Amino acid sequence: MKKTLISIFVAALVIGAAAATWGIISFKGNAVKERAELFISKRSDYTALLDSVKPRIKHHFAFDLYAERLNLKETFKAGHYIVEDGMNVIDIVRMFKLGLQTPVNVTMNNVKTPAYLAGKLAKQIDADSTELVKVLSSKELAKELGFDNPLTMFSIFIPNTYEFYWTVTPKEFVERMYKEYKDFWAKNNRDEKRKRSGLNRVEVSTLASIVYEETRKVDEMPRIAGVYVNRLKKGIPLQADPTIKYAMQDFGLRRILYRHLKYESPYNTYINRGLPPSPICMPSIDAIDAVLNFEKHDYIFFCARPTFDGYHNFARTLSEHNANAKAYQRELNKRKIK
Repeated sequence: MKKTLISIFVAALVIGAAAATWGIISFKGNAVKERAELFISKRSDYTALLDSVKPRIKHHFAFDLYAERLNLKETFKAGHYIVEDGMNVIDIVRMFKLGLQTPVNVTMNNVKTPAYLAGKLAKQIDADSTELVKVLSSKELAKELGFDNPLTMFSIFIPNTYEFYWTVTPKEFVERMYKEYKDFWAKNNRDEKRKRSGLNRVEVSTLASIVYEETRKVDEMPRIAGVYVNRLKKGIPLQADPTIKYAMQDFGLRRILYRHLKYESPYNTYINRGLPPSPICMPSIDAIDAVLNFEKHDYIFFCARPTFDGYHNFARTLSEHNANAKAYQRELNKRKIK
């Protein structure tokens, strides 16, 4: 009888030790099979969270126990999370409970319209394009930030890569970009430099958007900017082909024809003097700085080179420009570009 009791006691100790060991391993041991990014949307339910996390972790029973203890089903936070080697069940459950998400990089560049920006952002943050378009086209928000309308508010978006929480709301996103916009203008004496041209910030961005659409050659941007500044000061229409494409919303147009120049729109700089009402794209930082540091010269015209190398021929007189334009037109015809 004594031996039986001792055996039972020893067995109980062994079972207890095994259970304790299991508990330590299950709750405090490495629970991650492989490093993974998890995106838990604001529209996700608890089942969606489990479907995302469980294939990437071990110790499911311990996870469920601890999740139930912390009422994770009712309290988990949406976000972008990373589970990585060394994390235990407690770490993982608390991460979702407390919303300890990892920021994402949001990149913006080469965007022509707010609607296109909305589509691009919808792939990078937890907001759909409809929500984003609504905020980007908000007259109230534009006025709140000091802009005449949503189209001029578009100038706050400076192309770059920014860190955001994936769950940032569209309005929070715009407000953050406005802060970045103010910081951008405070750097490198940009506000002081723009006084050379007599343009305000929106006007600089608008002219920079035209320069950016005219050329991707950074070394040529200040010269092209100088042509447009000369035209503005002389009251000569800018006659910028990219504004025709924007006016027509036909960004695939390869050749501007005479009939296009008559298209009725405030963005048509062939029939309207001065700058268009707002930027025609999101200009690069190089293009903005090119306008701020525009080259002083007496050129009034420029035309793409017939070599199609991305550069332009510049002219002081209409006769010089016409000769350059004819050479370019001949090459267009030769290449059958219509």
